[in-house]
Amino acid sequence: MDKPIEAEVTAKRKKRRTIIIAIVLIALGGSILFMRSYIKPSLSKAQFTSALAETGNIENTISATGEVLPEFEEILTSPINAAVRNVLMDAGTRVKVGQSILTLDKSSAQTEFDKLGFQIESKENEIRKLKLDLEKSFYDIKSNNSIKQLRISNYKDAVSSAERLFKAGGGTKEDIEQAELNLKVAELEKQQLENEIRNKQQTMKIEIKEAEIALAIQRNDQQAFKRKLDLANVVATRDGVVTWVNKNIGASIKEGESLARIANLSSYKVAGSISDTQLDQLRNGMPAIIRINDVQLRGAIVNVSPAISNSIVSFDVQLEEKNNKLLRPNMKADVFLITATRNKVVRVPNGPAFKGSDAQEIFVLVNGKAERRSVRTGLSNFDYVEIVSGIKPGERVITSDMSKFEYAKEITIKD
Repeated sequence: MDKPIEAEVTAKRKKRRTIIIAIVLIALGGSILFMRSYIKPSLSKAQFTSALAETGNIENTISATGEVLPEFEEILTSPINAAVRNVLMDAGTRVKVGQSILTLDKSSAQTEFDKLGFQIESKENEIRKLKLDLEKSFYDIKSNNSIKQLRISNYKDAVSSAERLFKAGGGTKEDIEQAELNLKVAELEKQQLENEIRNKQQTMKIEIKEAEIALAIQRNDQQAFKRKLDLANVVATRDGVVTWVNKNIGASIKEGESLARIANLSSYKVAGSISDTQLDQLRNGMPAIIRINDVQLRGAIVNVSPAISNSIVSFDVQLEEKNNKLLRPNMKADVFLITATRNKVVRVPNGPAFKGSDAQEIFVLVNGKAERRSVRTGLSNFDYVEIVSGIKPGERVITSDMSKFEYAKEITIKD
């Protein structure tokens, strides 16, 4: 019958097994280190890329994105609320000044225009009626004033008669006073009426002026509406190419909504964008390099947008060669903004070997071997890296990624 193994014996066996495994691992690691110290890594020339260090100029750049746009593009908008009736030209069609691009249904706007005409006619009739009413009122007041003047003359005669009778002994002093009182009342009434005439004249002028101003405003509105109706015949205002047109026939269009775009494709600009963290480096006049495929075009920033949208800053680049044959509308392009320039420095073509830090380790080809060397870098761009120290002009540098040889001091180069 089997007896259980004592716990002490089991513990000794586990301890012995652990010691044996540790000794094997240490021996294996030591063997690898020993072999690495005697066996040098090697590379064939086909496994890496290299470049010659040279003396030249270098520009430090920051990367941005860009889109090629026509330098001059006009957006035709709807001047009225309408609907698209017919599209006469498609995107990509060349147009000349005066050519129709699309037509709008203007029936609703025409009804509004006719209604405005009726309102103007009604206002004109209202002004004519107001003038007639005011002229009649003014005439009535003048007639009353003439009557008052006759009464005053009559009262003056009555005063003179009462004075003569009083002197002749045929009248009383009370008769004279009554006649004089009647005269004063008549004169005051006439003065009051004259003031009323002056006020009526001023009121008449003001009322007519107000009515004429209201009529002039309505006429201006009618003229502005007429211009809008004329503009609703959507025609090209310049020679160019239709880059976009609203082809939704029957769709309702609100006033101010885009209908078509016409661009002059003989010159272009680049609309760029960059993270707002680099906003402090942007400025008008800043040099820029636009890369399209393998071609580089140069330009300068002419406008930096003051607004930030979704942490992105927009800017425009004016190109030196605006009509380059590679440029196409809405083409994406790489934009590199030049922040600094140095002349006559040691530079090496940029590659994966350069990680971006100032101090780093790279490999230099010397007598059929690649030797590790510490270098200090300066400015950099998509083409070159400035070597401040560690490399001399004429030396050949490996530009490929050599991270898997980070512990090697020397690499044998095989043919």
